[in-house]
Amino acid sequence: MSKHFQFEALVRSVLPELHSYALWLARDPHLAEDLVQEALLRGWRSLHTLREPAAAKGWLMRIIRREHARYYERQRPEPVDLQAKDFPEALLSCRDEAAEIGELRQLIFELDNDYREPLVLQVLLGYSTAEIAELMDLSQGAVLTRLFRARKKLQKSLNRDSVKAQQ
Repeated sequence: MSKHFQFEALVRSVLPELHSYALWLARDPHLAEDLVQEALLRGWRSLHTLREPAAAKGWLMRIIRREHARYYERQRPEPVDLQAKDFPEALLSCRDEAAEIGELRQLIFELDNDYREPLVLQVLLGYSTAEIAELMDLSQGAVLTRLFRARKKLQKSLNRDSVKAQQ
């Protein structure tokens, strides 16, 4: 199989996850598409450096993460206080999801990025703590700590909202 077809097959198998990850990072569908496109271009150019095809998904996700950081280094955007209500409805919910899932999704958006990113990688994208640690350039202990704190913050937020609903 030629290099072109191998790369195309690889991209087809991981593209939905790459796009989901980019969307969670960027919180903007257009920027997410740009990040994925740039990551795939960089991946294609440096495909010869990929030694283990099984590691391709993580490799491309690291490229997306770096591209996301480069975007902000280049853009220097004005800081904006984003709230979950500022995101497109399609990003926050699915048509058939229960109200509780939508609420949980909104609470995840409200977490600091240090806690949100590893939680999204583990819960929504199925990554192990070792994979998250490698992707985020952290130790596994740091990832576990962030996951623990993210869950505690979510639990606290859910309890707070539950008490409000009962009053």
